[in-house]
Amino acid sequence: MNQIEHLIQNASVIETRLGYSFKDRSLLVLAFVHRSFINENREITQHNERLEFLGDAVLGMLISDYLYRYLPTTPEGQLSYLRSRLVEASSCVSYIQTLNIASFILLGKGERMNDGRGRESILADLFEAIIGAIYLDGGIEAAKQFIFANFTKQIEAILATPLRNWKALLQDYCQKKYQQTPVYNVLQESGPDHSKVFQISVLINQQELGRGTGASKKEAQQAAAADALSRFNLPEIFS
Repeated sequence: MNQIEHLIQNASVIETRLGYSFKDRSLLVLAFVHRSFINENREITQHNERLEFLGDAVLGMLISDYLYRYLPTTPEGQLSYLRSRLVEASSCVSYIQTLNIASFILLGKGERMNDGRGRESILADLFEAIIGAIYLDGGIEAAKQFIFANFTKQIEAILATPLRNWKALLQDYCQKKYQQTPVYNVLQESGPDHSKVFQISVLINQQELGRGTGASKKEAQQAAAADALSRFNLPEIFS
């Protein structure tokens, strides 16, 4: 049995975990096809990046609508920041991992050998591709139902987390301890133009303190700073 057949055979299992049954299962299959898979399987001509592009827009719109309705007194700037936290790659990875469907991603041999199923960008793209597929198959209400039936608790938990400027906290710590400011370097930039993923390291005295990934350099820098701070014994920051 090849990988496509295995995916099709398990379509009902996936649908149960999603909480959505597809009228057109070809959309479900397409959502799981990574670009690396078609590079090694020439009989397959489409991958999930167009679905991911669509799903990204649908997710952003639905989260914007949710925030607008449930935070009626919150100003636009803060709403934008909250939306970015809810749709960033790390949040999308958290959402998709709760469904236990990552093992069905169709990857090329190279990605499988590199444990591609655990890479944040691949998992985040899968999540958005699934949203795009559900939107095309069932419309905006189906996509809305999928997101909020499955992930409302995680969304509420993220919103309840205090807002922290990790870069500012790390800079203050490093200036006091090292009399220097941290330096951020871009280690890797991957993904299509509409959905870039950045990996960034933060250093002091040319020694790496932490790493982070994000859909923008700013987001990745915040993640790297948070990673660096987590390595120090600073309970007052994380309390």
